[in-house]
Amino acid sequence: MRTQRIYLETTLFNYYYEYNREAHADTVKLFEEIKAKKYEAFTSVYTVDELQEAPTERAEKMINLIIEYNITVLDSSEEANMLATTYQNQGIIPLGSIIDAQHIAVASVNDMDMIISLNFKHIVRKKTVIMTGRVNTDFGYRPIEIHSPMEVVDRENA
Repeated sequence: MRTQRIYLETTLFNYYYEYNREAHADTVKLFEEIKAKKYEAFTSVYTVDELQEAPTERAEKMINLIIEYNITVLDSSEEANMLATTYQNQGIIPLGSIIDAQHIAVASVNDMDMIISLNFKHIVRKKTVIMTGRVNTDFGYRPIEIHSPMEVVDRENA
């Protein structure tokens, strides 16, 4: 069985350093599982751009996670941009939230098995999973699973 390919959305890098947030421990555990090669991890230029908007010291720490955990950064593409626009035109992701649509699209175009996110407003939602799955199928991509770290980390060995 091949290692699952996961896409890490921006919120995970933030929660890694949000020590008092409920999802912090599971987020750190997910990164440990990545280091242990349970998952092959990816993110994108969209994530890097968002991380660089943080205050300098915080941005550097979050970007260093990409290096420390050997996370591959995926480029944007016309294909992904078209898919993101379709998500918005279909009413799946609001027009003002193009980056959220781009995260899902770049993960879909690059054949990720799942997206891991803590963005419960637009990404980690049943509606988003169902509707992006339909659009992806229409465009010849696999539906993509979308989960929070709390749903995927191994609690047996915690």
